[in-house]
Amino acid sequence: MARAIWSGSISFGLLNVPVKLYSAVSKQTVRFRELREGDGSRVKHKRVAESDGKEVPYEKIVKGYEYAPDQYVILTKDELSDLEPQRSRAIEIQDFVDLDDIDPIYFEQPYYLGPDKGAARAYALLVQAMKESHKVAIARFVLRNKEHLAAIRPMGDVLTLTTMRFHDEVTSPGDLDGEVFEEEKPKKPDQREIEMAKQLIESLTGDFKPNSYRDEYREELLDLLESKAAGKEVVSAPTEEVKPTKAPDLMAALEESLAAVKGEEVATDGKASKAKPKPKPKAKSSSRSKSPSSKSKSSSSKNDSAATNTAAGSKKSTARKKAKA
Repeated sequence: MARAIWSGSISFGLLNVPVKLYSAVSKQTVRFRELREGDGSRVKHKRVAESDGKEVPYEKIVKGYEYAPDQYVILTKDELSDLEPQRSRAIEIQDFVDLDDIDPIYFEQPYYLGPDKGAARAYALLVQAMKESHKVAIARFVLRNKEHLAAIRPMGDVLTLTTMRFHDEVTSPGDLDGEVFEEEKPKKPDQREIEMAKQLIESLTGDFKPNSYRDEYREELLDLLESKAAGKEVVSAPTEEVKPTKAPDLMAALEESLAAVKGEEVATDGKASKAKPKPKPKAKSSSRSKSPSSKSKSSSSKNDSAATNTAAGSKKSTARKKAKA
């Protein structure tokens, strides 16, 4: 059961809607412990002073801001506490805007907002009104002693809240000082090239299906951990070299790409002809070797998986649980 991590109220005009905040994401990061090579002893990190190497207790540590090399301004815990934003329980809506007006670069962390006790009717009213107006609310609120800017919008019958970056936290492309185009500024594309690129984009356009995209690196890492936990020999697979395109120029590359999507072949004269239907590729197994950083595979896992499945089942389950811990 989901647990609320914050409670307060959405406030705009004279309307106050009590709400609870829930996390909208569950990160599936594979975490590792640091161990000493040889005996597997856990490694601990200690806070030590640079001047004498002695360990410093947490209560003796203060915050310092380095305003010049090795020059610090010290702030006490009381001084920092006085500067913290007031622990308001209100999500104060300041504006309503169109979603298309917000560049995705400003979005940060997503949450769900649910109604608190006695607020179901007012909450449903706000959801429906925002749905029909097609607007996004821009608000401010305090979470974990930090003031946040946030965007609130409906998703089905619930409201979502996404924390946002402030304007001065986002780097403008104009601030890159030519780092993007270090060698030379690109020439304006030819109109025929633009049209061909637009055709390629259109031919690859479809509905966004989140479940079509998987974290392949994490899956392969868990496969590797399971194989090692089962006592299998792990052999590194050869690295796949990236093959350069055969097209001699940009236009030819576009024509070749578009023809490939349409199932055609580009002849030497540049004209496309219908290609013979190719047999459908066999379904890939869960273990892949696309990423150079995840090439380590068990050479015997494919052939021996059926034989070892029962014996290593408990070990695999344990390894996966520990990896996700």
